[in-house]
Amino acid sequence: MSHSGAVISRTRLLNNVWDLSFDPETKVVDVYIRYLRSKIESVDEKPLIKTVRGFGYVISA
Repeated sequence: MSHSGAVISRTRLLNNVWDLSFDPETKVVDVYIRYLRSKIESVDEKPLIKTVRGFGYVISA
């Protein structure tokens, strides 16, 4: 949340959260973002976490 509005790349998430080097074939970030969305977002609300296709994710302000 401290970087709300800033696009965070999948590479940065892999490095900072899981301490993994970038592997373009891994879907671990996508899987965990889906889990997180299912826990914090409801169907009636605007999405809090948005996908920036081809780069990463952004948290709405």
